[in-house]
Amino acid sequence: MRKLLASVLVLALLAPAPAMAHDGPAIAASRKISFPKLQDGRSVLAVDLHTHSVFSDGMVWPDVRVEEAKRDGLFAMAVSEHLEYQPKIADIPHPDRNRSYQLASKAAEVKPDATDDNKNTLVVINGSEITKVTMPAGHINAVFITDANTLKTGDALAQLTAANAQGAFTFWNHPYWHAQTPDGVARMTTVHADFIKRGLLHGIEVANGLDMSDEAFKLALDNNLTILGTSDIHGLIDWEFDLAGGGHRTATLVLTQAETPDGLKAALKAGHTVAIFNDNLIGRKENVEAVVSSTLKMEVDQPLPRTTVVPVRIINDSPVDYMLENTGPEGAYDEAHVFTVKAGSSFTLLIKNVPDVSKLSLTFKALNTYIAPREHLTVQLRDVTP
Repeated sequence: MRKLLASVLVLALLAPAPAMAHDGPAIAASRKISFPKLQDGRSVLAVDLHTHSVFSDGMVWPDVRVEEAKRDGLFAMAVSEHLEYQPKIADIPHPDRNRSYQLASKAAEVKPDATDDNKNTLVVINGSEITKVTMPAGHINAVFITDANTLKTGDALAQLTAANAQGAFTFWNHPYWHAQTPDGVARMTTVHADFIKRGLLHGIEVANGLDMSDEAFKLALDNNLTILGTSDIHGLIDWEFDLAGGGHRTATLVLTQAETPDGLKAALKAGHTVAIFNDNLIGRKENVEAVVSSTLKMEVDQPLPRTTVVPVRIINDSPVDYMLENTGPEGAYDEAHVFTVKAGSSFTLLIKNVPDVSKLSLTFKALNTYIAPREHLTVQLRDVTP
């Protein structure tokens, strides 16, 4: 019996690892971060520019990162391994620090026999995380680099200078991380202020994984830094985020004219972004407004017979739920002032005392949007019924 069990165990170990389990149809659809084009014709591209694999301190092979990204409907991702922190180097030696990028790029290629999400294209971006143990300078990502090996040594200034020479887009990672900032409050440092003045630092994470920082958001607004959300995933996306409950990974929405790597980088450097965190949309007013106005619409029906009570349908074409607060003078007949329009769905409410349907407009605060710390976007909806 022991020999039989030993044989079975050996066969199990030698057998090829199974592919990631398939999501059910509902989860497969709801986990995708897919937004329609903006009213001005620009595309909204979901990207995650901060992830890790076993080539630094992550727990999975780069191929898994690619499959997760395709399942989530991302346009692009970066495997941004730590430069200085390499806890697995004895087990996975890799003198070429571009190796995880190379493997991810190969995995992202669409095969002729690809099925399901593997048929989706994915842009894989070369990136590295400058990893200084203490503040300043903390951790800084450099993406769109051409050679990570040239960034391995030197102080942060030298590394950022070398990354920028390669055409990199750089951003300050989790500036509120309690391991480096014990009170959890993001503050501008003289070192980062100098990087910004030199034009070497372009963005900042306002949301990272399961955390979000009002102070980092304010730093972005005050210092003209691009606003970013990233997963900073080390384990599995499916374990870290509530995908089964309709949630999404933390990521960045990039508003761009061109669905190309160059178009993506140009939009990032121009600050045309919205962070998506726990299905909240965080960014500068003009960017959040552009996304919301392209995904939230209103259709007005005729009044109920012999009344001035009008059915109104609020339509949500986005992958996130919108929590709306009615702040206008028009009152709802059948609903509270705060209600939720589910992702990819609609919500009908009755508006009372509408003498002229053609002049009806409704004003809402979108409570899961932020255009400044603790400040929500106000949207005004008018009838778009054909």
